[in-house]
Amino acid sequence: MVFERDFLIRAYRQMRTIRDFEERLHLEIQTGEIPGFTHLYSGQEAVAVGVCERLTDQDWIASTHRGHGHCIAKGCDVTGMMLEIYGRADGLCKGKGGSMHIADMSKGMLGANAIVGGGPPIAVGAAIACKVQKNGHVAVAFGGDGSANQGTVFEAMNLAVVLKAPAIFVFENNGYSEHTGADYAVGSKDIAGRARGFGMPAEVCDGGDFFSVYEAMGRATLRARRGEGPSTIEPRTTRFFGHFEGDPMLYRAKDEVARHRATLDCLQNFRQRVTSEAWLSDADLDAIDQDVATQIDTAVTTARSAAPPSPAELETDVYVSY
Repeated sequence: MVFERDFLIRAYRQMRTIRDFEERLHLEIQTGEIPGFTHLYSGQEAVAVGVCERLTDQDWIASTHRGHGHCIAKGCDVTGMMLEIYGRADGLCKGKGGSMHIADMSKGMLGANAIVGGGPPIAVGAAIACKVQKNGHVAVAFGGDGSANQGTVFEAMNLAVVLKAPAIFVFENNGYSEHTGADYAVGSKDIAGRARGFGMPAEVCDGGDFFSVYEAMGRATLRARRGEGPSTIEPRTTRFFGHFEGDPMLYRAKDEVARHRATLDCLQNFRQRVTSEAWLSDADLDAIDQDVATQIDTAVTTARSAAPPSPAELETDVYVSY
């Protein structure tokens, strides 16, 4: 398969933006200026970008508590996200949602979700709407290996099959759920195989390889847009930080994260592939790195100096008025 230069540049920029956004948050959280819990996505960038590069603003995604990468990959404004995480009035959700509740309907981002397994029922609802409206759009439910054990997820998967909804379930298997190994917590040891039991196609792909995810997502979206119903993708990946910021990660081997950073880094995998194929040069990628670093610096500076919501806004945006 041959890829256009602009496509490759966009994909790398998205992955680099997610990585730099998360690595910078890891430092900024230590200052005490950012309220609430934060769950970082570093290490899984190829999944979010590989999936969302197959989508448009009119397609929907439902995210997770580890949602920054999904937001950026779907096109949410990076400075608006940083403002939101800092709890500022100009954030994407007026500073009221924070890290775990970023949403942007204009980009088809239905929201991050603090409830494990909370996203699939929402995504299936959006998929049913797409089917009823006959607009050819799809809805994606992101979840981790932990969400694959939730009853709400099973119900959503079964409903999607019964109604042939254009839904795609993406289980990012980073191996640990919160703190419990998937090799222990998933009885069948096979998330994709279990999804097939609901009557849909499911495949495992390499979550450390953008191209593997992109190709798997291509098959799933083609099927959904044709009206053939839902699919499941299980990208096997890793995360470089703990379940949440401050997690001591005592459940991981002493050198595991360092080893994974050295051998499973999806950005390095991408760089090696595109330069070896002569699709892009190291200079091309280095220029993107520098540009993104500047973008993240600007986002942090803007967020630090921005105003919080007014106390008068406390009771607004609480209920929807129909």
